[in-house]
Amino acid sequence: MDGLVAEIANRFDLDPYDGAIWLFRSRRADRVKIIVWDGSGLILAMKRLRDSRFVWPKAQSGPLTLSKPQFEALFAGLDWRSLPAPETRKPVLL
Repeated sequence: MDGLVAEIANRFDLDPYDGAIWLFRSRRADRVKIIVWDGSGLILAMKRLRDSRFVWPKAQSGPLTLSKPQFEALFAGLDWRSLPAPETRKPVLL
């Protein structure tokens, strides 16, 4: 777990303790590890697909943001790419 947390902090220059859900895929694409900070500690979960592979995005320079339905489909081993991307909202000053 410490290696993945270091990867988030060093490679992406992001805070692994901000509450975001971080997903890492194995080379064979049959396993994913999830890391999330719950406010009191880090949670590490792993899922291994029995007869298929996780659909993963093509390599890019940084992390990818998924919507809740996209994440749920990816985690279920489904092709999540046809689902709508998360809407990015700009902050509004009131």
